[in-house]
Amino acid sequence: MKEMNAYLIFNGTCREAMKFYAKCTGAELVLMPYSEAPGNFPPEAKDRIIHARLAKGTAVIMASDSTPGQPHIAGNNVWVAVKCESAEETEKLFAAFSENGQVVMPVGETFWALRFGMLTDQFGVNWMFNFEKSRP
Repeated sequence: MKEMNAYLIFNGTCREAMKFYAKCTGAELVLMPYSEAPGNFPPEAKDRIIHARLAKGTAVIMASDSTPGQPHIAGNNVWVAVKCESAEETEKLFAAFSENGQVVMPVGETFWALRFGMLTDQFGVNWMFNFEKSRP
């Protein structure tokens, strides 16, 4: 397996959420609305996002909005784990993503990490930020 990434499903807030994440990370964002996709979608779907890709280096998150009429269940079953390159990056990203969100576990040292923190962002998505300790 080369890599894994999260795929997030939103209920009409994909564009706003992914633009926020792009702002937080400085990553490149590609958005495709339903109106640009082949197929017959309900007219109310035209401004929703059928596919979003946020990438910086090898880090990738993909997302979309649900099609109107399909059930959407926001839950705590998805966490996006971010492996950070430094303690400073961990603190910076945690602060950015926590804007209007809820801190689940403040950034601090754990037995495996120099810096680790958990939060639920303003869109209900759960995030873990981790900068591991060096192994002997």
